[in-house]
Amino acid sequence: MRPVVPLLLSLCMLCWAPWAQAQAQRVNRCTNAQGETVFTDRSCDALGATARMPPRGDSVGNTGIYRAGCARRLSELTGQIRDAVSLQDVNRLSSIYLWGNVSDATANQIIGRLESVVQRPLLDIAPVYPEVAAPPPLPVDPNATLVEAVEGAAPPASRPRPIGLRLEQTLGTTATPARTVFGLRRQYGCFWITL
Repeated sequence: MRPVVPLLLSLCMLCWAPWAQAQAQRVNRCTNAQGETVFTDRSCDALGATARMPPRGDSVGNTGIYRAGCARRLSELTGQIRDAVSLQDVNRLSSIYLWGNVSDATANQIIGRLESVVQRPLLDIAPVYPEVAAPPPLPVDPNATLVEAVEGAAPPASRPRPIGLRLEQTLGTTATPARTVFGLRRQYGCFWITL
């Protein structure tokens, strides 16, 4: 009976080693108290920071079950992308892709790229905004009071709408960064992604 104990211990160690290695190579994106982004292989709590992209919890309308329909809000679209990647489900990701006017050969290439996206661990999804040139400064009357100068200034420009979504990922179980940028299209009253 005694030879069984060392055998069981060695089997436990063999099972634990790959799990420990996979846990050690996970990269977390955290935001510290100063608002800076920090990438680390430790938990965000260990650094006194918060997770940049917390896992989606169940809420009304978000049961984790696929539901038909399209994303009418950008937050719904990012949630669908997050779900597809976490489940490694290329079909789910392809269901939010805008396939209009795509040839068979191009569709096969796109599916291959989407498959690569869902196989990589997801760190963050961030909006991509268009490049906007700063407007030239308005001339200010040197004799104007401070109140007159401020009132005469142009109103602050509103933030432009995002034109894409940037996925920050890692390659496999390494810390090597990978980035994918999806274009955003609004069609049929819904948001769709493109490559």
